[in-house]
Amino acid sequence: MRRPSRRVALTLTAAGLLTADAVAAFAGGSPTVPQGNGSQQAELVGRSVLPSATFGEQVSSGALASPANGVTPPFPAQPIQGFSGLLRDGDDWLVLEDNGYGTKANSADFLLRVIRVHIDTTTQQTTVLDGGFSLSDPDGKLPFPLTRSDRRLTGADLDPESFQRMPDGTFWIGEEFGPSVVHVDAQGRVLSAPVQPEGVRAPEAWDLGGAAPTLGSSKGFEGMALGVDGHTLYPMLEGAVAGDDPATRRIYSFDTRRGVYTGLKAKVRFEVPGNALGDMVALDQNRFLVLERDNGQGPTAQLKAVYLVDTRDIDRDGYADKRLLSNLMAIPDPQGVGGAKGGYFTFPFVTIEQIAVLDDHHIIVGNDNNYPGSAGRTAGVPDDNEHVVIQLDEDLQVDPALASINARGGRAR
Repeated sequence: MRRPSRRVALTLTAAGLLTADAVAAFAGGSPTVPQGNGSQQAELVGRSVLPSATFGEQVSSGALASPANGVTPPFPAQPIQGFSGLLRDGDDWLVLEDNGYGTKANSADFLLRVIRVHIDTTTQQTTVLDGGFSLSDPDGKLPFPLTRSDRRLTGADLDPESFQRMPDGTFWIGEEFGPSVVHVDAQGRVLSAPVQPEGVRAPEAWDLGGAAPTLGSSKGFEGMALGVDGHTLYPMLEGAVAGDDPATRRIYSFDTRRGVYTGLKAKVRFEVPGNALGDMVALDQNRFLVLERDNGQGPTAQLKAVYLVDTRDIDRDGYADKRLLSNLMAIPDPQGVGGAKGGYFTFPFVTIEQIAVLDDHHIIVGNDNNYPGSAGRTAGVPDDNEHVVIQLDEDLQVDPALASINARGGRAR
């Protein structure tokens, strides 16, 4: 496996994203290990964990959530969990929490937030920092009644699953209840009405008006990439639209300057119709990294993977070209970063919903721990929030414009 230079390794270490052992490995080389099914060229070089029982704002939460894994809600403070989007914020990161406890019906007391964290793979500990913000609609831009009179948004109002920061510091959020994209300012205040794709409505949509939904529940915009131009978004559906092949997932194009969809960017064929999208990120105008997952966890998990998707459809079969980049169920771990020295580290979570590019050879991936409901790591124990850094042998050749956006977290210089 090709190693990045020691200079690159030390740069990543200074940013807290590689361990000292990994740097030594870069200098001297690591043992060769089998590459899974023969097509994976990746290895684990960093890991960091935020314990599942981490709580934030002192508000009661989870009154309608179900007991699970030895934990009985409600909670006297809101759990910090459900990470479904990841953006760099200087030396730290912003993570987007989803709707809370899994459904519109049980999440009216989960406040929607963006959390700021420090991910440190040297100590392997993630810490929550000041500087996050709540989502709210003080100016009444959302076209439906809200749960709270103070107009702070909850998991009964929207289900945020993906986000991107624009050069002016505002954010666009992809959510599942519409599905729609929602524009908010740097403090999380909604700036304009949600924009929904024509002919696509989830069962939770606020404007069904008795019409049949065309999308499954919680199958809306799960991933959303920012394009090279800095103002085009590529939101991607988690599930198939009625009338499409069940294994088809649509990627749309959305012009943030005009606030309109400009068509389909591509269609992607998933390995199994029941598989779900976890997240996505752009490499250039045509290539994306896509997280695909099945619905299993622990011993029932079979497919959790990062694919490289090329929307140019070179083979002309009507779908984006797609190939495996990293099998998250068996990541080679020659240095024992994840405790499996010389063996394989597994990421067996039911929902893996964060991906970001660090440089041409490194990506970071994180799970949505669904506290307290998921127990993929250890049966009967709520999953922690985990992030892993994966080194890729392949040069991703990230477009310089996107590399600059990734480095500064989408903010203007």
